[in-house]
Amino acid sequence: MSQVPTPHISAKEGDFAETVLMPGDPLRSQFIAQTYLENPVLVNNTRGVQGYTGYYHGKRVSVMASGMGIPSIGIYSYELYHFYGVKNIIRVGTAGMLNPALKVRDIVLGVSFYTNSCYGRQFGFDGNLAPCASWELLSKAMEAGKKLGQVPIPGAMYSSDVFYDASDSSAKLQKLGVLAVEMEGAALYLNAASAGKNALVICSISDNPFTGEGLSAQERQVSFTKMMEIALETA
Repeated sequence: MSQVPTPHISAKEGDFAETVLMPGDPLRSQFIAQTYLENPVLVNNTRGVQGYTGYYHGKRVSVMASGMGIPSIGIYSYELYHFYGVKNIIRVGTAGMLNPALKVRDIVLGVSFYTNSCYGRQFGFDGNLAPCASWELLSKAMEAGKKLGQVPIPGAMYSSDVFYDASDSSAKLQKLGVLAVEMEGAALYLNAASAGKNALVICSISDNPFTGEGLSAQERQVSFTKMMEIALETA
């Protein structure tokens, strides 16, 4: 018996391409589809989580939002990998800088993820998991960045379950060389590893928590075009 559609995705079998770009914001999903894809078709709008499939330079590509946080991307990436035959998910998101050498609008690639989430415990390993990117996607993204004139910065990132974090963990992670903090990547990488699929997190630095510098919601939605182009060239 087919498990498609799911409780969270109304698309039919075959509606998604093998590669899905996954921003957190549904409006960024819409922006990518309408700006970059030829003949984009809305294949999902359940709960307002917009998903589109179209063509980028002749290659079939999909883009669908994940919502915010590890539980949300955990659901959507699991269903795409297991029920819709998706092979590659590239998160195109935003992150707060931890490394003081970074600047707002820099692009970072999550080679691996630290996390304070218990998401990985479901996989049965009695220890600390170290979710990592797909080397194939990571290397393609680096080459795409060089081609497009903005080379991404690869390194460890941190997925937090908490946005307003009272634990003040940033300084400790900074000492460990962690580049930036976001809220989804660890779950995506763990789901990809469990399913035998590929994943990559590409994030634009949207704010500096140490100085208070940051971009508006509208700027985050539509202005990170270089990150989007790197992801599309990687797809």
